[in-house]
Amino acid sequence: MPTARNETRLALVWFLYFAGFGLYFPYWALYLNENAGLSESEAGLVMAGLSLMGMISQPFWGQIADRTGSRTRVLAVLILGAALGFVGLYHARGFVGLLLANALFAGFHTAVIPMTVSVSLAILRDASPVAFGRVRAVGTVGFLATAWTFPRLLDALQAARGWEVEPGGPSEPGLELLFLASAAIAVCASAMAVALPRTGAVAIQAGRGDWHALRRHRPYVRLTLFCLTVYLFIHGPMLFFPQLVVAHGGTLQTVSNLWVPMIALEIPGLALSGILVQRLGSRGLIAVGLAAAGLRWVLCGFFPSLPVFYGSSLLHGVTIAGLVMGTPLYVESVVPEKLRSTGQGLMATSVHLGAMFSSMITGQLAGRFGIETPYALGGIAALVMTLGIPWILPEPHRPPGD
Repeated sequence: MPTARNETRLALVWFLYFAGFGLYFPYWALYLNENAGLSESEAGLVMAGLSLMGMISQPFWGQIADRTGSRTRVLAVLILGAALGFVGLYHARGFVGLLLANALFAGFHTAVIPMTVSVSLAILRDASPVAFGRVRAVGTVGFLATAWTFPRLLDALQAARGWEVEPGGPSEPGLELLFLASAAIAVCASAMAVALPRTGAVAIQAGRGDWHALRRHRPYVRLTLFCLTVYLFIHGPMLFFPQLVVAHGGTLQTVSNLWVPMIALEIPGLALSGILVQRLGSRGLIAVGLAAAGLRWVLCGFFPSLPVFYGSSLLHGVTIAGLVMGTPLYVESVVPEKLRSTGQGLMATSVHLGAMFSSMITGQLAGRFGIETPYALGGIAALVMTLGIPWILPEPHRPPGD
């Protein structure tokens, strides 16, 4: 049985890494557009590069973890590499520089979350059904803590240093400091990952070629194709959300404040996801999350205003608790234990493939037809896909002989 100490260490890894992510993710698109001076199309290509590298790195790191059985060591290396990537983004300048620095960062960062999921599920496999949701919820608390506090700390620093907004300049001078802060937090997360258990289920090794069982397993293959399509519709709008808010009268402070309602339902939803899976199944959880994402983007696309952004942001927590928790739990229920890292990694690869095209398409649609267009189209498509889940995703079951 996993000890309370192991669960606490896992929770701290989630908290710290997501605290760094809370500095980076909410303001990334805004930084590229305003501080780095990239166009919408260039910003879309840079963000798409994150997904492209994720497609390459996640299967690679997943196979290393499964073949060696050193999943916790691999996790610590990945987080440390992401920290170095944040430093590279701080120093990068221009479209090409940011494209290359982001590729380096993505080679590590994109594999961190699926690896943390596989490590967590292995360490907690004999715990209660709510254990994984509980430690994952702690990560969201870390995300909220930094996403909410960073703009306020930046305002204080701007006042202390005399950084003022200049005509034609960025609305938030010094925004690039978020990369250094994220790097420092990631180093702490890596140190905590080193302290995680290295024996038991987390150390089960796979043999050469065992992963081929996954591509022959119908539920798993269908899930990967489903994830690719879903994220094609919903990911780009999430990345460009700060620009939508600013386009309709918001500020960086508004973007920060919006994370409060966005996460208000996410934390209890994640904490209770184990119970929800017992009642709805992983497919039902996925359906609830995707329906929430579709409804949110439809509202933002057709009725863009700050009140709508605040109200619909409550649906973000439902999306995370449903879609982002449901898919890895579906994977865990269909892949052999010895392939849990590869299974999570390949599923995440399909997510990044959809996200890559979504970032590029969203940038193009926003530049040509207005920032609201990808939200309206993506939201409608997500709702249509929700209706098809009973036919798209089979009931999960492990391959024969596992």
